Amino acid sequence: MLHLRGVVADLRIIGLLGIVTLLFACHTPVIEQAFPDQSLNLITPWEAGSTGDAASQGVAQALTRELEQSVEVVNRSGANGIYSHAAILNSQSDGYTLGILSVESTINHWTGITSVNYSRYTPLALMAVHPGAITVRYDAPWQNIHDLVATLAENPGSLTASGTYYGGIWDLNRIGFLEAAGLDPSVLLWQPSSGATPALDELFTGNVDVIFTSFDDVDSLHTIGQVLTLSVMSNRRVPSAPSIPTLKELGFDYASDGQWLVIVAPTGLPNARIELLRVALWNISKKTEVRRSFALAGFQPYFLTGSALTSFLEEENMRNGMLVDRAGLSLQ
Repeated sequence: MLHLRGVVADLRIIGLLGIVTLLFACHTPVIEQAFPDQSLNLITPWEAGSTGDAASQGVAQALTRELEQSVEVVNRSGANGIYSHAAILNSQSDGYTLGILSVESTINHWTGITSVNYSRYTPLALMAVHPGAITVRYDAPWQNIHDLVATLAENPGSLTASGTYYGGIWDLNRIGFLEAAGLDPSVLLWQPSSGATPALDELFTGNVDVIFTSFDDVDSLHTIGQVLTLSVMSNRRVPSAPSIPTLKELGFDYASDGQWLVIVAPTGLPNARIELLRVALWNISKKTEVRRSFALAGFQPYFLTGSALTSFLEEENMRNGMLVDRAGLSLQ
């Protein structure tokens, strides 16, 4: 496994991509040499103007230059990713419609609200992740994660957290963190919210004590001292705040990359087009402008493809399935 400047790749896949590139140059049939010869669509689950949309636009603009064909972002927000994931699944499998899978593709199907899940697509590349964080008020009585855990152990049910809807990724992160601390999820009550902004409002007014959100949602507030972020929940420290430790560094065996951006295609896409698109995504993942667009949207560049990406999705699915069950929301 190779890890360079936030880019992770399966060495076997890099070798394969090199071979495929050579094959395209020398032996690819004329019909594939012409691909793509028209504009492409990139279906995203995030609404226009959101950070997820900004990251999607960065990918689309870079692909436009790489493929020399226009790539247009199509926003299909709503229903926690179900609308967009269904739109990708129902698209023609010709390589001209790509889509972004969000983490909800490893969550929603466990609750029974949809049968669509990550395994029903052709995965091309993980481009970036959006890690979560555990945050309290700047004047909270807990100045570190161990103080918070001690309070929860001594006074279960006395504190309330928020950050998303029941069973959303940040709620699942709460459950994963508490179990890693040896605590039952019930010790920290959950107040559902429609996102980080209302959760922060509740934190500032004292209606909740802790919030679980993406780090990007609290980064600027942490920087100016209005909130205190006790830990990030990813496998790596966040580049914009390298002093904030991960949960694993603090002794809690739990990590989650939070939200993520995986480029997929419908199943049945010809292998030659799959490999051409993987090469294109690998190429743009190294571009400064793409990495900058991710950073501005609060995402961390993190590239996976091939077997490494398959393993990533399977692990995310199994962990989130277990956490959905612990939340009492599993219908499977």
